[in-house]
Amino acid sequence: MGTLVESVAPVQQLDDEQLVAEILRLKRERNAVILAHYYQYSEVQDLADFVGDSLELSRKAQQTDADTIVFCGVHFMAETAKILNPTKRVLLPDLAAGCSLADSAPADEFRRVLEQLRAEYPNLVAITYINCSAEVKALSDIICTSSNAERIIRSIPENVPILFSPDRNLGAYLQRKTGRKMLLWNGTCIVHQSFSLRRIEEQLIGYPDAELIAHPECEDAILARAHFVGSTSALLRYTIESSRTTFIVATEAGIIHQMEKASPYKRFIPALPEQEGCRCSECPYMKLNTLEKLYLCMLRGEPEVHLDPAVIERARRPLERMMELSQ
Repeated sequence: MGTLVESVAPVQQLDDEQLVAEILRLKRERNAVILAHYYQYSEVQDLADFVGDSLELSRKAQQTDADTIVFCGVHFMAETAKILNPTKRVLLPDLAAGCSLADSAPADEFRRVLEQLRAEYPNLVAITYINCSAEVKALSDIICTSSNAERIIRSIPENVPILFSPDRNLGAYLQRKTGRKMLLWNGTCIVHQSFSLRRIEEQLIGYPDAELIAHPECEDAILARAHFVGSTSALLRYTIESSRTTFIVATEAGIIHQMEKASPYKRFIPALPEQEGCRCSECPYMKLNTLEKLYLCMLRGEPEVHLDPAVIERARRPLERMMELSQ
């Protein structure tokens, strides 16, 4: 990225408009691309070159010709960008931006369980949700996202056992969709796990014309009540195409910014968690990335994501397999 020799104002002295201007200037000077997940703050989404879900961002990371990828998301997403672009610099505004699902499957435990299962089922296929560490990806056979998981599962012969990790709610949903029995890892997303069916029912009473739309990381009872279930991108697309004008949204509230931009005449209401007064519909990890941190990361060229080349090589194969099966 090079050394910055010009004098710069302390970040505390820059307002949001100045921060955006500086970020865009640095992006041009460094030949950088900014990728942002739908769950980022709205101001971060608005200045990104591309906003999307995990599958869309993986594709964009693979296709970019920029020298530097600045990933406004969580750590496993930036790792994925590095795996797909090992010669490029990948920056993450805050290295502490983790993921409860990734944390639920430590690489050592995943390896141990996988070895035990393969001793019993030698032809077992490990299909792993993209919300996992690079080390776990390297141990997996195929990576999936909520957008392509059903297609990938259906591609596996019915007599082949499947371990689906790490989201048990998504796994259970896919079992119902495909009729395919799978071994499920016991992990959950802290945001989607927090939604309360009791309080959502109260919301539906309060908004009788509303539809409940939900991400498949939610619990079974909420998915069964939902009018539509889909990935983040599918939820957005549904609200655009639907004739309904009011939606209760059971996923991370950051997506509502894109829904409102696409359909400004419609109403989007975040689904409520069990705990009153809790901002549980916002991912605390996603929200670690701010305009200030994005500016400083592009200014300093850090924090940078580094991975062992051997891990990159092994993890790339299941990611490429995912891309092949998602065509």
